[in-house]
Amino acid sequence: MANDRLTALDSSFLHLEDNQPSHMHVASVTIFDGEPPSYAEFVEGIAARLHQVPRYRQKLGFVPFGQGRPRWVDDPTFNISYHVRATALPPPGGEEELRTLAGRVFSQRLDRDKPLWEVWLVEGLDRNRFALLSKTHHSLVDGVSGADLMTVLFDVTPEPALPSEPADNWQPRPVPSSTQLLAESLLERATEPREIVRTMRAALRGPRQFAGSMLEAAGGLGALARGTLRPAPGSPYNGAIGPHRRFTWVRVRLGEVKAIKNSLGGTVNDVVLATVTGALRRHLHARGVSTQDLTLRVMVPVSVRSDLEQGALGNRVAALMAPLPVWCDNPAVRLDVVQDSMRDLKSSGQAVGAEVLTRIGGFAPPTIMAQATRIGARQRAFNLVVTNVPGPQFPLYVQGKEMLDVFPMVPLAMNQRLGIALMSYNGAINFGLIGDYDTMPDLEDVARYLGEALEELADVAGVTLTTVGIGPAATTARTTHALQGQGSSS
Repeated sequence: MANDRLTALDSSFLHLEDNQPSHMHVASVTIFDGEPPSYAEFVEGIAARLHQVPRYRQKLGFVPFGQGRPRWVDDPTFNISYHVRATALPPPGGEEELRTLAGRVFSQRLDRDKPLWEVWLVEGLDRNRFALLSKTHHSLVDGVSGADLMTVLFDVTPEPALPSEPADNWQPRPVPSSTQLLAESLLERATEPREIVRTMRAALRGPRQFAGSMLEAAGGLGALARGTLRPAPGSPYNGAIGPHRRFTWVRVRLGEVKAIKNSLGGTVNDVVLATVTGALRRHLHARGVSTQDLTLRVMVPVSVRSDLEQGALGNRVAALMAPLPVWCDNPAVRLDVVQDSMRDLKSSGQAVGAEVLTRIGGFAPPTIMAQATRIGARQRAFNLVVTNVPGPQFPLYVQGKEMLDVFPMVPLAMNQRLGIALMSYNGAINFGLIGDYDTMPDLEDVARYLGEALEELADVAGVTLTTVGIGPAATTARTTHALQGQGSSS
């Protein structure tokens, strides 16, 4: 039962969308080569593997009067046809139509009275392709465990592997009553202090180790406080949002990003953040916003999931608050500034402080945690989120059809109008951009600016950008511009 209780961090994603036009689901668009499977075949394929991810047949059980965090309970009315849906693109069935559809699907909040996931099978994509749109609530899965889950639901060879047989036919456990949920929560709250005492006693058996851990945690909390003490600067990326979304993407070759990194220094993530910096500088100028002396602040989620936790659902993430020097007009200097800043942040222990806060939250009354989550979102601690999730570097298949591209989506919290997610897969590292529909009508321009900013860095590094090579429509900034000049689009 304890493992079925949402953590404080998982619960915070529910609080962030309470009475707000925020949708706290992570999502993705994946494109496949070949004719799509029939809807019946597709549903059957997923149903045969659901026993490997039992959480997908569970819904939230809410504790009365907010006296405890929700826990996962079996859904006695589970119907896979509700969660697996099918649709088709209107002619001409290009990627523009797919992006429009994705924006609309991602604008719809998941029903909390049912298991918190959906998968859409999308037919009618041109060039003999089809797509999947997937949505999973952030309280169920973070980016890294989502990548682990993907390797469970997909095949690693063109020949579909026979799924393991379930130990027995699934029978939902009885749904606990409101009285039971309240009693369980109160009992856990009464016993938790004993667990804290046991943990302290165990730690004190090794005083030096305990003292070192406490000092590290205190230092981390201090670094986190310094990083968020002042609000992030005002920007077009912050303010009121509505429930509707736009979604677009950019294809990039991972090897070329690594070549830029090898030439100019830093990490792949440093190159990504420098590219985002250059793109937002261009976008702000296009909006008529001065970037003189302007440094945006970006939240960069980092995984704190141990090797032993790989494959587990739920969230094990902390965060770094990183500066984006949009004041800088030199791409190489931008990368140097980002590289130095990230190095300092990692040594400051900010991520440790963020993780300590999420663990402390586990012992706070849920009503206080809910208020703290909402207040924190209003304080504009950062301008936007940029998250980079490592995916498998080998091809994946669905019922024998190869996945060509994956474009991830990070949700928009309250007062966040732009989010950027990346995922590496089979030699590519692709951007997925989500924007508020009304306040980010120029989201496609941001995508174009990302290509131009990466091209700037590539020119300085002496790296030639090429086509991505994992999909028939895959292009970078240079080839996109050439095609647009010929009246075509990617």
